[in-house]
Amino acid sequence: MRVSNYFISTLKEAPSDAEIVSHKLMMRAGLIKRLAGGIYTWMPLGLRVLRKVEAIVREEMDRAGAIELSMPAVQPAELWQESGRWEKYGPELLRLKDRHQRDFVIGPTHEEVITDIARREIKSYRQLPVHFYQIQTKFRDEIRPRFGVMRGREFLMKDGYSFHADHEDLQREYRNMFDAYSRIFTRLGLKFRAVAADTGSIGGSGSHEFHVLADSGEDALAYCPDSDYAANVELAEALAPATPRGAATVEMARVATPEKKRCEDVAEFLGAPLTQTVKAIAVMRAAEGETGARFALVLLRGDHDLNEIKTQKIIGDFRFARDDEIVAALGCAPGYIGPVGVGGIPVFADRTVAAMSDFICGANVAGYHLTGVNFGRDLSEPVAIADLRNVVAGDPSPDGRGRLEIRRGIEVGHIFQLRRKYSEAMKCGFLDENGQSRPMEMGCYGIGISRIVGAAIEQRHDERGIIFPRAIAPFEVCVVPMGYAKNQAVRAAADKLHADLAAAGIDVLLDDRNERPGIQFADMELIGIPHRIVVGERGLNEGKFEYKARSGGEAEMVPVGEIGGFIQARLCAA
Repeated sequence: MRVSNYFISTLKEAPSDAEIVSHKLMMRAGLIKRLAGGIYTWMPLGLRVLRKVEAIVREEMDRAGAIELSMPAVQPAELWQESGRWEKYGPELLRLKDRHQRDFVIGPTHEEVITDIARREIKSYRQLPVHFYQIQTKFRDEIRPRFGVMRGREFLMKDGYSFHADHEDLQREYRNMFDAYSRIFTRLGLKFRAVAADTGSIGGSGSHEFHVLADSGEDALAYCPDSDYAANVELAEALAPATPRGAATVEMARVATPEKKRCEDVAEFLGAPLTQTVKAIAVMRAAEGETGARFALVLLRGDHDLNEIKTQKIIGDFRFARDDEIVAALGCAPGYIGPVGVGGIPVFADRTVAAMSDFICGANVAGYHLTGVNFGRDLSEPVAIADLRNVVAGDPSPDGRGRLEIRRGIEVGHIFQLRRKYSEAMKCGFLDENGQSRPMEMGCYGIGISRIVGAAIEQRHDERGIIFPRAIAPFEVCVVPMGYAKNQAVRAAADKLHADLAAAGIDVLLDDRNERPGIQFADMELIGIPHRIVVGERGLNEGKFEYKARSGGEAEMVPVGEIGGFIQARLCAA
């Protein structure tokens, strides 16, 4: 490919609304152009990257035995109403009416549609198992689209769905997809980690997320470097302290802590370790069988953060209490609230708190805290003790084989065991060997195709631009002739090199623009092409080309006659 026959549109500066590295570099490199908030046109250069990601995903899905189809982006509301997600999904679901005033949605996902296909087409156990997948544009009406393609409203996704006669076969396919996804991200040339995760709004009984490791990742991942344990922080278990609760050694006392509302400030003021403080979080939880909500307290150690997903599983649906609700229940404004003397208010304690003695907490009086507080003596035991917090670096690994570390990651894939969530709701059944009707077991497997491009850039870049892995780079090699329009020898050598590399099956770009070498080099580095060959008059006089890898290292001179084999070796090594 010649630049003169292609379209490249680079920018010196990123648009002001570009927030993270991938967004800035994709805009500067001309991979995407913004049309509206969270909606982008994929320009020719970006589309080449997108299609290479797509091709690897498709090859591995086909290899794993999945069958490709294509489902409509516009879906009738009745299916979503039937599954129960018409209301539950929330405002991210873009609803619309056709000219006959019938309700439709622009699909953010396709569980309902594929389940409808299965219940119409699959009647017998002899037709199972089957796994369908598609690669299609989705739409989710994000309240605040940001970060370019990382959190856009329109995006390209691979979503697959499997149907099974029993849970055992679903688990087999789940392992098959775990392996397929691992191959996909390995082939993409990305550093990634698969972690146990919460099923979220999709539902089901088990799931794993696949994360590209990057410091800018939105998700925190807990993993043990001494074992295979890994989980999203929202799911990672914080084990109970190994030592039991100690006996009380001091009397409870009320101490003045003027203007000290944060645990960190209270601990510093009292000269105590932060780990000796307890914070009370006021919540309103839905009362069983009632439409209102009940006030409750959740206790965490002062240096720990609440895990809302874990907490919801223990106390049910809840929201954080408003200031006026806290005052009404405890007679005290936030900042000084605590669990002592709260009467019939239910108190839930994290495992770590339940093992503490002589701790510090709010006194339910403005400007005061209590010291030397102990369960059983100064307040009742909690109504429930559970894992309610996020794990932190240094916590023991739940598998008992070391200590946890925390990394940031960008979610690019997610696999679920949906089980019967949709098949039961939508009456998707089959006749078993005995002629009995049974609901199908389902699996769901998604990969963010367009998100992978952004995640790859977040992981692989430098001050000059993108550093694409070979597998998804828009071109594998760029040939940069110095003085192409002015020097016949340079032009002839560059043209021949371009033709030879292309004939060898190498994806090569010849920069035949009449531009200064500095501009050519800057553009090729910004775009992220892995290998660069410079053709110059001085080098030709010595019978050599200059080679440089985008990933780093010094430039080196390679004999003209050896350049083909040299590049092939570098590509194979990558």
